[in-house]
Amino acid sequence: MPSTPPTPPTASSPVDDDPLARERSHLSSSRAALRAMREDVESLDIRDVTANWVNAQILERQIGERVKALADLSDTPLFFGRLDYLHAPGADRAEGAGGERFYIGRRHVHDADGDPMVIDWRAPVSQPFYRASRKDPMDVGLRRRFGYTRGDITAYEDEHLSDPEPSGGAATSRLLQQEIERPRVGPMRDIVATIQPEQDEIVRSGLGGTVCVQGGPGTGKTAVGLHRVAYLLYAHRERLARTGTLVIGPNRSFLQYIEQVLPALGELTVRQGTVDDLVAHVEVRGADDAAAAVVKGDARMAQVLRRALYAHVGAPEEPVVVVRGSRRWRVPAYELQEMVGELLDRDIRYGAAREALPQRIAHAVLVQMERSGEAPDDRVQDAVARNSAVKAAVKQVWPVVDPAKLVLRLLTDAEFLASHARGLLSEEEQKTILWAKPVRSVKSARWSAADAVLIDEAADLVERTHSLGHVVLDEAQDLSPMQYRAVGRRCTTGSATVLGDLAQGTTPWATRSWEEALGHLGKADAVIEELTAGFRVPTDVIAYASRLLPHIAPGLAPVASVRENPGFFELRPVREDAEVVAACEESLRHEGSTGLIAADARIPALAQALTSAGIAHLAPGEETTDRVRLTLVPASLAKGLEYDYVVLDEPRAVVDGEPDERTGLRRLYVALTRAVSGLTVTHTSALPPELG
Repeated sequence: MPSTPPTPPTASSPVDDDPLARERSHLSSSRAALRAMREDVESLDIRDVTANWVNAQILERQIGERVKALADLSDTPLFFGRLDYLHAPGADRAEGAGGERFYIGRRHVHDADGDPMVIDWRAPVSQPFYRASRKDPMDVGLRRRFGYTRGDITAYEDEHLSDPEPSGGAATSRLLQQEIERPRVGPMRDIVATIQPEQDEIVRSGLGGTVCVQGGPGTGKTAVGLHRVAYLLYAHRERLARTGTLVIGPNRSFLQYIEQVLPALGELTVRQGTVDDLVAHVEVRGADDAAAAVVKGDARMAQVLRRALYAHVGAPEEPVVVVRGSRRWRVPAYELQEMVGELLDRDIRYGAAREALPQRIAHAVLVQMERSGEAPDDRVQDAVARNSAVKAAVKQVWPVVDPAKLVLRLLTDAEFLASHARGLLSEEEQKTILWAKPVRSVKSARWSAADAVLIDEAADLVERTHSLGHVVLDEAQDLSPMQYRAVGRRCTTGSATVLGDLAQGTTPWATRSWEEALGHLGKADAVIEELTAGFRVPTDVIAYASRLLPHIAPGLAPVASVRENPGFFELRPVREDAEVVAACEESLRHEGSTGLIAADARIPALAQALTSAGIAHLAPGEETTDRVRLTLVPASLAKGLEYDYVVLDEPRAVVDGEPDERTGLRRLYVALTRAVSGLTVTHTSALPPELG
């Protein structure tokens, strides 16, 4: 049963008898202990422990990162829960040994003697905070949740897991609901205090496997992915410190929105970027129409590129003659052909094979030397491999190929493309991707984003792409097969967390099934998990938006909101932009953030209307503050963002702003599901009939 916080202690009610006062005292002591931990690190003297200035620089950077990780954020609770175990670890339960008490928080804090005052939420002993129940208490007698106001404990709530199940099922945690619905100003927050059992299972899944999470709006899939990174860094820190981790988002605005989650959990070394960042081999200055982008993003292009690249390898027709002193050593053409054929059969990278060929030729020369009675060593082999005759033969048989020049030739030379796309791309598809005008050089070309991905594919065929230990790919449903391949190259020896919602795919090449996407990623054995419990979007809002599901993603289960608060929802006919502005002003009277989402073409007019009304507003990615809480959001950038209140302008315009109706309805579904507390839909035109 929830516990009602007692009144503050008085002279007749000492602190020792006041549970809330005791918890506040522990919070104060924990903050002091964290401050002492930080001061200990800051006072470290490394002058006598480093061998040279390089080691000193590395150690100074590590100390700086540790100091940042120990920062005490005054508005962020240091701990949010408490577990009282029934028995001490390893104790015989028949002995009745009393259990330990652990405070669960965002990071580990210990006192001067090294005893823990706060346990990291990722530690094994913290797991029952998220998973224990009356059916399976996991040896926990009491689970306590804390309510905070600006970093200070103001309430607590107890759950006695050894008590029988209350009639009518488990009671909903009031503090849990309050934390979920707490108004948000600024970037995305972590969810360590509200992780649910089904989310925790994904968060704590092992490093060795790839997990794909299908989750509708408000199911917390992005938070789950970020918290999984934090958990993996905790459980496998040394390994991931060597191999690296990366979070990939759909655009810069989204990355700015989530960028504070991991630092708030003490993780400062995770890189963040977009797919475009990964493949930035050339400057992107152009854009494809939808038809060309679809063909360029098709997985068949990988085979076209492979054919075009290896077409440069020729059959040796002349022997190689190496002159050393007075001796001439001859490697016949048929032997060279065998070497080339063997390297091709091994299917190694083009560049690696090219580097291996001169060594193969040199080895053949050394064999002849040994047969003639000489005793050459490795230095002689290296010298032969660098011989001008050998280098000339390799240049002719296995020439250097620049990936960007290869792609440029495919896109500008119709005969070259046709010869390597035969049986893969139709003539119409070839015409679709061919550039209309000739281009003088790689630098002068107006490359598109899809072209950059092709260059990245070609670059990997030449030289292997560096692989990371773990990659998180968010909003994955919008990636093309070739983009999946680009991401997969970054985790060939590592694992991945793939996050997305098939119903929110808004590109012409949007993912049709996760099985297909994971195959392109190179992770066909990944586990697919589905989150269907909605924690962020109010019941009335998600129910209205779910009317679109049969039209945009037939067969996909709708999100079921677990929120007791149905939220605010209104359909409001308007006649002019001033009435849209008035709806924004009404939302701003509530605490928290407001997002005005509209079709991209409507943004300039609405920006002018807001300015004329004297209402300050931000662009997506800019951090909201207590002074400026309104963000004007183009529908194309709304994906992944959340606001306490949303005013959605003109749904029909959102749909009509896309090249086809299904994509438009998916864009509308995204826009309808960005609100955490309330949604107002303003419209002058009739609503899309799919909304009923």
